[in-house]
Amino acid sequence: MLTKKQNELLRFIHERLKEAGVPPSFDEMKDALDLRSKSGIHRLILALEERGFIRRLPNRARALEILRMPDSSAPPSPARGKKFAPSVIEGNLGRVHPIASQAAAEDDFSRSVIAIPVMGRIAAGTPITALQSRSHTISLPPDMLSPGEHYALEVRGDSMIEAGIFDADTVVIRKQDTAETGDIIVALIDDEEATLKRLRRRGASIALEAANPAYETRIFGPDRVRIQGKLVSLLRRY
Repeated sequence: MLTKKQNELLRFIHERLKEAGVPPSFDEMKDALDLRSKSGIHRLILALEERGFIRRLPNRARALEILRMPDSSAPPSPARGKKFAPSVIEGNLGRVHPIASQAAAEDDFSRSVIAIPVMGRIAAGTPITALQSRSHTISLPPDMLSPGEHYALEVRGDSMIEAGIFDADTVVIRKQDTAETGDIIVALIDDEEATLKRLRRRGASIALEAANPAYETRIFGPDRVRIQGKLVSLLRRY
């Protein structure tokens, strides 16, 4: 079953394809659905693809094929006598050269996401070796980030499950060396061990608090803990 926004977007694309022969631009889709940013459109398109309503064609930037509508199990039929060909989402309703269309669409997509480096694994349990070097990058829409510089870490362990952070999740961290009590932070202990915990201040001491009753709160002197960043977002694969 589609959400209201997913259904609205699918029908909007379908109607525009019938009327103009090309899908609407991301700006047109954003305005039609009254969304604040194009990143919301990207997520809706991904959801429609995962549910089998549309297909993005390989090796063609933003080429969409509608496979079926919510009230039908079959793809929409092309007009009689016309050969169906998937269309590329373009910035306007006019047809342009395919190469120019692809370049423009790729540029539009690249501007709407931000590349974040993944810096290895972080412990949400028994602390593991300090942060590793950059391994790869992930792309995120701007509304999943806050102002500043960010990096991502792969979670290992279950000490933060009551905060909704599970083993194999990817956490997005904003680089900063200060934090408020109650923030979930990346803490570097004795410059050797990195862990993801909730920060609590107890006088001059720093407490690293788990979100799992099976783990004890660990307390350190302020000279033993360095804050490496604050949790701002989380990714999970099902």
